[in-house]
Amino acid sequence: MNLQKPRQARVVKGFLNTPILLELRVLLILTLVLVPMSASAGEAAQNHFDTRFKVFGSAAYLPDRDLQRLLDSTPALDLNLDMRLMWKRSAGSWSFNLESSINHNAGDSLAFTGAPQSTLDQSPADDARRLLNLTTVIDSGEHHRLIHRFDRASLSYQASNWSVTLGRQALSWGSGIVFQPLDLFSPFAPTTVDRDYKAGDDMVNVEYLFANGSDVQVVSILRRNEQKHLNMDEASTGFKWHGFIGESEFEVIGGRHYRDEVLGLSMSTPVGGALVRGDVLLTHLEEGGTIVSGVLNMDYSFTWRERSMYIFGEYFHNGFGTHTNPVVITDLSEELVQRLQRGELFNLQRDYLAGGLQFQWHPLLSQSTSIIINLKDTSSLLQFSFAYEPGDHQRFQLGLVEPLGSSGEEFGGVNIQPGLTTGGGTRAYLRYLYYF
Repeated sequence: MNLQKPRQARVVKGFLNTPILLELRVLLILTLVLVPMSASAGEAAQNHFDTRFKVFGSAAYLPDRDLQRLLDSTPALDLNLDMRLMWKRSAGSWSFNLESSINHNAGDSLAFTGAPQSTLDQSPADDARRLLNLTTVIDSGEHHRLIHRFDRASLSYQASNWSVTLGRQALSWGSGIVFQPLDLFSPFAPTTVDRDYKAGDDMVNVEYLFANGSDVQVVSILRRNEQKHLNMDEASTGFKWHGFIGESEFEVIGGRHYRDEVLGLSMSTPVGGALVRGDVLLTHLEEGGTIVSGVLNMDYSFTWRERSMYIFGEYFHNGFGTHTNPVVITDLSEELVQRLQRGELFNLQRDYLAGGLQFQWHPLLSQSTSIIINLKDTSSLLQFSFAYEPGDHQRFQLGLVEPLGSSGEEFGGVNIQPGLTTGGGTRAYLRYLYYF
């Protein structure tokens, strides 16, 4: 007789036998030993716990020539459930941060592409290229996947004017609102809705604060190649200087990102009641040649009829983008394809405009509207959302993403081959958050 263990028992055992617990061992030992030791006499280590629960459902109404619609059906329905547990332990100069996420993805996008709908919910699905493999698949099937991931796992030491943090953490550079040319480390896509937590990377992060208020940051991120081997050609090492000149704020970044050298400048300055920002990134390719990308934006907050209002406008130049119109997927440059695959860029052509506004109808109800326009093919993407917050601990969000473009244009559905497209289509979503 062939007796099998219940499915639930097999799933739990599979999780306990994953390498995650082994790879966290060093950080946990340092936490339990160094954090209490750093506390001064009579000072106890402090623990802080938070929890976030998320439900995110979406429906995509695909156009007639879309590949997924032809092979599957429309609408494409997707559901994401996520429980994020956050623990921070600190004492004296030491602190440890651990954030664990249990994520359940189900639906048509997962069945079709093997990945959840990334433009709405950009949750990482694996750690294949990161230094530490802190993600495990607990259960999976054709239309669902249940994963567990440690998205933060870092140990920090804070002195009077410097600090060092080791482990998985999030880092953001640059001042873009919709587009992020200077943010080279797991940036959000322009259409990502869930931006509460940026994906963490495995890095060493050292910061030093000068007496004049400026500071410098040095980071090193290690990654693996396609064969899962640690490779310095996949690493990023760089610095950022941040300081002030008069009322203006400046940042200078430089370093090596994968096989290319990068140099960037960011500036922000007040103009009247508005704030104007600009980022420029120069990428010197290993094969030769320099690519220039940049962003320029302005935003302004004010009160209209006793209601809070916020507006912004932004121009983005994608130096890696193609001049081809309409876009032909097979003709994209290798440099652009690499950055699309790494999740650094999300747009195919050169020049874009974005704008938006937020309006507070009531202290508990607000509305957001934004648009992204491709200046080459004139297609655009319109986003609406309403957010209702009945209390400090929960939020409801209802939204619509509407492409305005013809077949073959970037936001109308990019051509795979004549008569066959991918992308485009109206998408509606509902998002609910609860914080414990």
